[in-house]
Amino acid sequence: MKISIALLLLGLAATAGAVTFDVTNEASSTAGGQRFDQEYGADYAKQVLSDASSFTWGIFNQPDPSDRRPADGDTVTLAVRDTDGIAATSGSTVELSARYVGGITGDDLKEQVTGVLYHEVAHVWQWGLQDYGAHSGVFEGIADYVRLKAGYVPGHWVKEGGGDRWDQGYDVTARFLDYCDSLKPGFVAEMNGKLKDGYSDDYFVQILGKSVDQLWSDYKAKYPGV
Repeated sequence: MKISIALLLLGLAATAGAVTFDVTNEASSTAGGQRFDQEYGADYAKQVLSDASSFTWGIFNQPDPSDRRPADGDTVTLAVRDTDGIAATSGSTVELSARYVGGITGDDLKEQVTGVLYHEVAHVWQWGLQDYGAHSGVFEGIADYVRLKAGYVPGHWVKEGGGDRWDQGYDVTARFLDYCDSLKPGFVAEMNGKLKDGYSDDYFVQILGKSVDQLWSDYKAKYPGV
């Protein structure tokens, strides 16, 4: 099994060669922009964009480029900008806040930024973003699921069973999707494929045979007291 997974990732990495990865630092005069250059760097960021793309294609079970959401001009761009927040993605451009980078404490800057980039790269490739406004929690949860499976889990995330509702988004929804994937490996990949036609709660019934409310109830019951 480990050999087959390794071969799959190797093949996906090879297809990444058809996609160009670019990095621009538009905040190089700021403290955060300078810290990005000194402690992360454009070359390292390009490699992370490539690795995160290959990893996301593996999560989404998309060895064939024709199955993937097209990137604008076959290019994924990281733009470091002097903005508030942490990061955002529009089309195939990921915007990283230099202010966020400048404010990172501790000695794990690379790990924190890389986790953010895995999340944002998932947005580049996931299907269904035409429904983002109505179901943002679903899409943010899928992006954090990719980050979770890549192993970039920050300490402030909720533990398994945490959260108030399944579509709360981010770490809460990522943990729930991980539970759903444990019931049927490949669940998230199948869900992402269906999202090409827009989001529907019925996808949970189609894939797992239970309503999302029942699945959430089962999930919460698995972790009593959380």
